[in-house]
Amino acid sequence: MILASIGVILLIFIINLIPAFMPPTWILLSFVGFTFHLNNWSLVILSIFAAIASTSGRAVLAIFSKKLIRNKFLNKDAVNNIDVLKQNIQKRKAFTLGFFLFYAFSPFPSGQLFLAYGLTDLKLRIATIPFFIGRLVSYLFWALTASEVSEYAQLTTLKSGAFLTTYFILGQIVTFYLVYLFVKIDWKILFEEHKVRFVKKII
Repeated sequence: MILASIGVILLIFIINLIPAFMPPTWILLSFVGFTFHLNNWSLVILSIFAAIASTSGRAVLAIFSKKLIRNKFLNKDAVNNIDVLKQNIQKRKAFTLGFFLFYAFSPFPSGQLFLAYGLTDLKLRIATIPFFIGRLVSYLFWALTASEVSEYAQLTTLKSGAFLTTYFILGQIVTFYLVYLFVKIDWKILFEEHKVRFVKKII
């Protein structure tokens, strides 16, 4: 069981390294809680390590976004444009912390969010600390709930369903497009003139 748990944690880390088209971590934890009938303390420990693995994977993804996309692919004007947003975010750290905490409680995909965050070159702790807290609480909820449902329903398997449905795929494509718009929006014009305009070239 220990080796299986380590395998689950490594799988969660790898899933969160990939920005899109991966099953949500909470589905995996729900499956484990529903199928293997672990005691509550084991589920708590598993959820803690799952939150660490998930947050670590997203942090590495943000670093990848910064090192490769921001520093290698975006042109100087695009980087300067994003830095305008960065300066405004730095003035609103409480809002940013709250946003990531709120987002971490949601079932929405977070890969593209960390891709966009990495482009800003902001400190990772602003995003990762609230993200870890939110994910830990949500993972505990899903794992413990699935385990309780399994006990009362006396079921041994969980059909999670195919996550690669049309809606899932469309959702992933839309969020990637939002990252593209994130880079294209002229943030200086938006903040100063409250108008939406786009920079001409980003690469």
